[in-house]
Amino acid sequence: MKCYICNEEGKDSDAVAICIVCGMGLCSKHVIREETEVWTGGYPLPEEKVEHTLPRILCKYCYNVVKKS
Repeated sequence: MKCYICNEEGKDSDAVAICIVCGMGLCSKHVIREETEVWTGGYPLPEEKVEHTLPRILCKYCYNVVKKS
């Protein structure tokens, strides 16, 4: 799989990760690693925040949307 953003820029780079939201392939230059809070509890509302976070891989487009919300 190739990096989608590099392809848009006319470059050819191998992807090292996939955006968890949109599925876009990303090279190491375009990967954004974001730590995400984890909540436990039953549906529909989580009840307790877990002490540790989990990493989330995002592209720049999805990162901007997630950060705005």
